[in-house]
Amino acid sequence: MKHSEADARVTAPHAVAAGVRVPRPATWRWLLVLLWALTALGAAAQNTPPRPNPPRLVNDLAGLMQAGEADALERKLVAYDDSTSSQIAVVTVPTLDGDDVANYAQNLYESWGIGRKGKNNGILILVAQQEHVARIQTGYGLEGAVPDAIAKRIISNTLVPAFRQNQYYAGLDRATDQLIALAKGEYQADPEDARPQRSRGSSGSGFPFWAIIIVMVFIFIMLRNRGGGGGRGNRGFGGGFVPPIIFGGGGFGGGGGWGGGGGGGGFGGFGGGSSGGGGASGSW
Repeated sequence: MKHSEADARVTAPHAVAAGVRVPRPATWRWLLVLLWALTALGAAAQNTPPRPNPPRLVNDLAGLMQAGEADALERKLVAYDDSTSSQIAVVTVPTLDGDDVANYAQNLYESWGIGRKGKNNGILILVAQQEHVARIQTGYGLEGAVPDAIAKRIISNTLVPAFRQNQYYAGLDRATDQLIALAKGEYQADPEDARPQRSRGSSGSGFPFWAIIIVMVFIFIMLRNRGGGGGRGNRGFGGGFVPPIIFGGGGFGGGGGWGGGGGGGGFGGFGGGSSGGGGASGSW
């Protein structure tokens, strides 16, 4: 017993001498906070449908339209994208899973990157079947052409009356016509926007790839500096310690239960646009 206690007393000094540093309590606290934040981001990402592959502008995940209706709407929006570089995406989902429609739409918009990067000329029409709520989310570049008040009017006067009669295609067809008319002339297609477009760097699950990189770099710096500076003996990430934190054992991989929206119809893909949260919502 005495021999074991003596061995235990020299374990830490010998470990330091061998270049194996034990993280300080403050370091562990930072790692736990980071893990909590990353878990929250991952949960939000899992509630967001993955970006469609092959890419489509119309994704009827709730099955509210006939296949021919969704394809007709897709062709119209692809033609609009080709001629103006602006993108209107229509997404229906079975449920928001308890999320607020504005927050859900913002996460979906950003993770898919609707519109062109730099122009931010995209519009998202989101329809949640179970909650009976719809939202029009505008990109930065189209907030002037489609202000919040106009978006609200389109929802109240076009979408809601049609949806109350279960005429989802008719409502979405008319609403997209109105949005196209409002945004007409705002942007013209550029040669560099020609398809096929290079997809944005993403994990494909709605969880932004750049966030993973930032977290990995942050943890790497924390682990190198633990114990007061670290040394050459502190290599890598401690023998596989980081991947479980970053990837959660594969928990951020492709979304489960999301059906496809049909085959690809010539759309080249989303261009990396952003939204500042502009738009309006309404229920029926």
